[in-house]
Amino acid sequence: MILGILQQFIRFLLLTAIQVVILNNVQLGSFINPFLYVLFLLTLPVNMPRLALLPIAMVTGIVIDMFQNTPGMHASACLVMAYMRPGWLKMIAPRDGYESDAVPGIHKFGFPWFMAYASLMVVTHHMVLFFIEVFRFSEFSDTFVRVLLSSILTLLLIIIAQYLTARPRNAS
Repeated sequence: MILGILQQFIRFLLLTAIQVVILNNVQLGSFINPFLYVLFLLTLPVNMPRLALLPIAMVTGIVIDMFQNTPGMHASACLVMAYMRPGWLKMIAPRDGYESDAVPGIHKFGFPWFMAYASLMVVTHHMVLFFIEVFRFSEFSDTFVRVLLSSILTLLLIIIAQYLTARPRNAS
């Protein structure tokens, strides 16, 4: 258990560092912003109760907000994403359900399942984040395009990170 917590903390630090040092400085036009740090919340254990998930999401969002000078925007988006996570997981659950210690990943559940899961979570996060940033519906189409383009880039980075770091399920 201690090893699992330590691994999660290291994953949090690594993804936060990549986000702050590299990805916060990447902005392709005014429409595409990659947010790889959400991978930390995506890869928390499936059976984590919402009561534990919400404070973790809040802290994650606050840390990113501190570095991006966006007071509460990332925290809000992370909280909504974490709140919706159990529902999304239940909606796309495998026929046999989840193992008690399952951690979402491409190698664990397969590419189609992970893509559906990550897409739901990332689009939820980005919609909340970008609509809070704009804070009006008069720019709905521009904001929606920004959500889609940023989600595609974020998902691409998440898929690459999954293939670079996750071990195949048959590995010993």
